[in-house]
Amino acid sequence: MYEELKYWYLRDHKLFRTLSFSQIKQLCIVTGFKHARKGEILYFSNSELPRIFLLKKGNIKIVELDDDGNETIKEIIQKGDLFGELTLETESPVNEYAKALTDEVAICSFLMSDFEDLMFRHPGLALSYTKFVGMKMKRIRNNYTNLISKDAKTRLHEFLKDWAAREGNQQQEGIVLENYLTQNDIAQIICTSRQTTTQLLNDLEHRGLLQYNRKEIIIPDISKL
Repeated sequence: MYEELKYWYLRDHKLFRTLSFSQIKQLCIVTGFKHARKGEILYFSNSELPRIFLLKKGNIKIVELDDDGNETIKEIIQKGDLFGELTLETESPVNEYAKALTDEVAICSFLMSDFEDLMFRHPGLALSYTKFVGMKMKRIRNNYTNLISKDAKTRLHEFLKDWAAREGNQQQEGIVLENYLTQNDIAQIICTSRQTTTQLLNDLEHRGLLQYNRKEIIIPDISKL
């Protein structure tokens, strides 16, 4: 049953669509699988053999630590996304960790050496991986560009629009988002203070553009953000 679960998790991911039934079954042999609850640390970048992770369920945040121990949210990882040693480099100077943001988080993982061997034997997988990581890096670059070229208000609006596009559920009252981020999380993501983030969210609520609480965020009309 456990191996069957891993098989279906991998089969359903677009990265592995070029692999046959038997090839995915072989991949299951070298695949690690883990469940986590909200608040659990999933990995530290410098504490284990290099791995590539695939998020199958839930949401996590990647937190980077500088030399002084200050934390910055580097990225929010959503279902289907990859994280870990994505550039396939043997050494990484980045000190970061992954933390579960929601309950019932599930991840698959591969040793980097096993994944490299798999791509060597299956060029189609290597091409899919290159495209997948390329799109991810492009998204990160776009986020960085927004941070250095736009003010805090605009950065918040862009973040909410992107979040809504990726995870929002269209309901009668508007787009509804499960709110698994604290205001401090949002502040780190858009690179501003928590106080400024609170003021900006309160202003959106006052203008009727957003309804915010700890469980959900409702955006009545996304076009007005």
